[in-house]
Amino acid sequence: MDRIKRLSFEVLDKHKSKFGEDFADNKKSLDEVAIVRSKGLKNEVAGYITKFIKKEKREAEFKQSQADESIEESAPIEETAPTEETVEIKTESTPETEETVIEVGVETPDAPETTKPSEEKTE
Repeated sequence: MDRIKRLSFEVLDKHKSKFGEDFADNKKSLDEVAIVRSKGLKNEVAGYITKFIKKEKREAEFKQSQADESIEESAPIEETAPTEETVEIKTESTPETEETVIEVGVETPDAPETTKPSEEKTE
């Protein structure tokens, strides 16, 4: 396996831009940049290069997602005070009652609150 890694890294050092995540394309690119007489050796080197490039891309995406998460966590959380809505209810006047206006103050938070059901202990 050391031979495969060594040969793969030698090829990647000089011609990394020609290789990608597709095994068949990597095999063709390897034919263009190197002379490998053994079919088995060529397949192993192309396979290792494919595996190595996929691993590099996965690690880069993971680091990027961690950086994005750390930026989101470090951003200050804006807390807003609950707003108060005023609802006016008008009732029609009848001979017995006069027209009345009732104002009801209802507090509604901006973000929905999640409530956990309380556990009651019974004896």
